[in-house]
Amino acid sequence: MSDPQQSASTPASGGPLHPVPTDAPAPVIHKGLVGVPVDYTAISMVNSDTNSLLYRGYPVQQLAAHCSVEQVALLLWDGELPSPEHLAAFEAVERADRALAPNVRRAIDDLPLTAHPMDVCRTAVSIIGASDPDAEDPSPEQNLRKAQHLFAQLPAIVAYDQRRRHGLPPLEPRSDLSYPENFLYLTLGAVPEPEVVDAFRVSLILYAEHSFNASTFAARVITSTLADIYSAVTGAIGALKGALHGGANEEVMRTFGQIGTPDQVEGWLEDTLAHKRKVMGFGHRVYKHGDSRVPTMHAAMVTMLEHYHRPDLLEMYDLLEAGMAERTGIKPNVDYPTGPAYHVMGFDTETFTPIFVAARVVGWTAHVREQTASNALIRPLSVYTGYEQRAVPE
Repeated sequence: MSDPQQSASTPASGGPLHPVPTDAPAPVIHKGLVGVPVDYTAISMVNSDTNSLLYRGYPVQQLAAHCSVEQVALLLWDGELPSPEHLAAFEAVERADRALAPNVRRAIDDLPLTAHPMDVCRTAVSIIGASDPDAEDPSPEQNLRKAQHLFAQLPAIVAYDQRRRHGLPPLEPRSDLSYPENFLYLTLGAVPEPEVVDAFRVSLILYAEHSFNASTFAARVITSTLADIYSAVTGAIGALKGALHGGANEEVMRTFGQIGTPDQVEGWLEDTLAHKRKVMGFGHRVYKHGDSRVPTMHAAMVTMLEHYHRPDLLEMYDLLEAGMAERTGIKPNVDYPTGPAYHVMGFDTETFTPIFVAARVVGWTAHVREQTASNALIRPLSVYTGYEQRAVPE
């Protein structure tokens, strides 16, 4: 799809539209780069025939059913699922690398509690990068080490920040726990029941990668300038913060808060659609037949809402989904079931997107390594619509 060529009057800058010569072909503008392939990737794709998200060829729903978070991380970085020996070696390295350095803790403590947790993540990653003496070394070996280091560190960053906001002391990581178990322990102070750990594991796998989404593309653009991997991840965090990208899972719970009770869903939706306000957690630019991750995450969410005895949330969820289907035909994306699941687990709403960071850092860094291996500076063109060249008044 492309926007039609404008022919009138005033651009956003306030000046007259720069005229396009009548004998020149009309420029084709792909607003938002919709439908524009910009590079090759071997990391993930959406198979339109089966409506499946594939990680290195494997359907993500199968990975979520059978694999650990650590196995999926190695798959995305290396291209293949690990052998038992490789997995064990990686788990040992990751578990030994979970504790935050004192300067990272101090940087987090210095940030105001009014700062969004995504700002905390962004700052902490910058501190980690600034403290790495090999930050500027883009070799495959060094970038893989840095990717694994960020993967190990981010649960502690997210947990440290949530606990400080509640006046709770930070906890030390436990090397006897899996990645999702340790994440939950560091945040909540205990390892919850196995079904909770499993639902959290599923969410981290579903969020780990999603092709050239906005934050991944931001990371690749930054990498294309030959900036370091920490700069790329910091930029990706900034892109993910927005409500139209990672912040949507937070907005889902704010929507439920606005609705209040199941009997208010219909009236809220009627008013929202009448005023042409966006309903967060619905729709996706890539999927034409519904987000393929939703059934897997929906099942995990239902398990959580039943486990924590929240039939009210499940009723609201079902009514809003049905109302959107009836009135707009728009289906939910993965953020819609993830929000309620994280809520009942005990995560603050503002922590949802930082959890997304901890999962997606695997995909981001896989793309950084791929971009580095076959780099070209990403520098698109624009069509100028401002003033013609003119002289400064004397």
